[in-house]
Amino acid sequence: MNLLINCPFKFNINNESKLKIGGIESLNIDLAREFINNKFNVTLSSISNKKIINKNNLKNISINQITKNSDKFSFDYIISSNDSTIFDYFPKAKKFLWLHNPLQIEKAIRKKQFIPIIKHKPTVIFVSEYLNKITSSLFFFKKRIVINNFLLSDFKIKKKDNNIRKPLFIWAVARSRGLNETIKMWIQNIHPSSKKAKFLIFGNDKFKFEFSKNFLKSKNIYFMGRVERKLLKKIYEKSTAMICLGHDETFCLNALEANSCGLPIISFGHTALSKFIIDGFNGFKINNFTELSQKIKFFLNKDDNFKKKIINNCFNHSKKFLLKNIFFHWNKLLK
Repeated sequence: MNLLINCPFKFNINNESKLKIGGIESLNIDLAREFINNKFNVTLSSISNKKIINKNNLKNISINQITKNSDKFSFDYIISSNDSTIFDYFPKAKKFLWLHNPLQIEKAIRKKQFIPIIKHKPTVIFVSEYLNKITSSLFFFKKRIVINNFLLSDFKIKKKDNNIRKPLFIWAVARSRGLNETIKMWIQNIHPSSKKAKFLIFGNDKFKFEFSKNFLKSKNIYFMGRVERKLLKKIYEKSTAMICLGHDETFCLNALEANSCGLPIISFGHTALSKFIIDGFNGFKINNFTELSQKIKFFLNKDDNFKKKIINNCFNHSKKFLLKNIFFHWNKLLK
């Protein structure tokens, strides 16, 4: 069976280890390889200067090459991330629109997605029930299905955790809503009572904060920028918890990766995190920044037995999202 997995982002499989490869791109690569393992003939299309790359039985072809020569390609199925325009080139293929982000009517029209959706009526795959809920029924999809995202291959779950956890609290969401308030909370409430606790902020290089970096360092607040995923995993495995407020999450791959490293999520529990977090099990839901401060202090004062229990809970929760478990639904859908 010939399958096209279309991911309209700038990357190719030769540079997948570089920092510019994001979550959606990585999900497409891992899903493509799992289909190959299950005897599918897979082509992965992306925006790339390289016309064709062959690596470990996976063909990576530039989208431009495919659309300009569509008569030379034949696909039984197309799974396309956030993009319906590719369907125009292969009218006979079974079409699946893999939605990772919100798709408002106005945005769909502006980005020329609306007409191909109406024309081809693809089956849409939502990465969460939350995204399904906020997506308009006016798109007239053939079918609406929820298949959750999965844990990426570079975040394998340990069988045992023998690390001594340090009082490190992580912010790894690229968006900065609520970050200033969290920093102020840390300066006013956490640092005065715990000089060893550190707040590490990843992926917010362009964030405009109210204080100098030197001042923030004096309060044990560090802007780490973007780091390679291997290093990020090592830091997660030494840390205590992740702060992820949950304002704009359609799934929150960061939270899943944190859980897979034993990190519980402290969150307002908004958007997709409302279902992902089981309060008191793999994370803690709070209502405001005062409660955020209280929950951090709560963790700092708990003994190792409590922390080990939470770590194991997080491991167990993340196992539900292993690729082999999620792929069952993809395989069933296509077959």
